[in-house]
Amino acid sequence: MRYKLLGILLLILAGCSTKPPPTTVPSTTMPESTKSWFQLMTASHNRVRAQLGLQPLLWSNRLAGYAQEWADHLASTSCTMIHRVEAGRNPANYGENLFWSSPLIWEDGRREIARVSAARVVRDWAAEVKFYNYAADTCTPGEQCGHYTQLVWRNTRELGCGMAYCPNRGQIWVCSYNPPGNWIGERPY
Repeated sequence: MRYKLLGILLLILAGCSTKPPPTTVPSTTMPESTKSWFQLMTASHNRVRAQLGLQPLLWSNRLAGYAQEWADHLASTSCTMIHRVEAGRNPANYGENLFWSSPLIWEDGRREIARVSAARVVRDWAAEVKFYNYAADTCTPGEQCGHYTQLVWRNTRELGCGMAYCPNRGQIWVCSYNPPGNWIGERPY
């Protein structure tokens, strides 16, 4: 009896964890597809670039590792949105886009990870085109368009992305780009 209670207690404790959620994208966040996550992310980028006649990007595992490292770091800081360059921690000098999603919060206080796809992340970055004035090479005051311009930077050839869960069940996505874009005084395409 004593060992049975101890076994039940161990099973209960094994189901509890203070560790944050895993840093890989779970299958529940990805659309149903035979393509892998990195293929979906790359294809989503390249659809936007193709509309402008830009060269497609290639996936880089090196960049993906770099992006994942930053995503994990941001998750460890409660997903404070800060770019590597702003934090002075971009030794490789890659370009970077960040995306954050809040958790689903139910009336009873439960939190769940929201379903976010690679296509959604890229679509949100690409939507910044409405704030970009190509003729003046500027963003609408008070708006962001740097995610869009990095996405379509003509000289960028490769990307790699990572994602991590925040302690509150939110999530942060990071994509790194090589060569980087968003050079002052240069148009993206």
